[in-house]
Amino acid sequence: MASTNSTSDRENDVSQMRIGYLGPGGSWTHQACLDLFGPDRLIGLESARLFAAFASGEIDQACVPVTTSVVGVTPYLDPVLALPTVVVVAEYPKMLGYSLLARPGAKLEDIKTVVAHPVALEEVKPWLDNEMPNVQRVTAPGGGAAAKSVSERHSFDSASMGPKIGGSIYGLVSLVDGIEEGPHNVTRWWVIGREMPAPTDNDKTSLLADIEDSNFSSLLAGMSAAQLEILAIYERPSKRTLDSHRYLIEVCGHAEVGALKEFLRQSPQVRTLGSYARQY
Repeated sequence: MASTNSTSDRENDVSQMRIGYLGPGGSWTHQACLDLFGPDRLIGLESARLFAAFASGEIDQACVPVTTSVVGVTPYLDPVLALPTVVVVAEYPKMLGYSLLARPGAKLEDIKTVVAHPVALEEVKPWLDNEMPNVQRVTAPGGGAAAKSVSERHSFDSASMGPKIGGSIYGLVSLVDGIEEGPHNVTRWWVIGREMPAPTDNDKTSLLADIEDSNFSSLLAGMSAAQLEILAIYERPSKRTLDSHRYLIEVCGHAEVGALKEFLRQSPQVRTLGSYARQY
């Protein structure tokens, strides 16, 4: 396991950081990391391996899709919340436009099967329902895995849904671009690390309250009394009882500044996941 000091030193030296993402390459998370960090220092890992590598210190940061405008929370939010120590250091919203990727030589009328991540299939469902209603829809662990599986087939009857980078990596061509592109189709990634960024003039803080449902109203009342501006609330299962939940609550401001700092000082039941520059 990497020591805390060595991990901290690498986070302070951005050029040395090891950044994990949901692999294999060719996914939207891979593209998000390229947008944020460039091609160097990126490590693509399967989901369970990614979170284990972060927990052990093998990687310094990880980029994880947590919410979308179409399906709400992703399957990757709960594993982030389950990490015993984690700091959300950045958010990255990106408007998506999918490409239908197939082997060179394939035509649109050849496609009988479309392979994609389950979230992606939900996001492109309106287009598929209208344009390709009879295709079989097959799930894959990610956009990169979907593109890779299509590239390994010997027929022209399969295509994947994902970013163009999947075609570049696995030798596929795009049959249609810009599928479901628009402000209605936005995914937000968290970059998770270990040290909270300094305040800026425009911050967001993600909080986690693991409480009985009967105490939720009083928690909100306390936040209102502190004049905190709540931006979003996501309800997650507590995995303990039916009448308790984990509430991810996102508010304006930085955890080390002003009214939010005072509220957190008086609210030990609320865990600060991170404060970071607000992007929307």
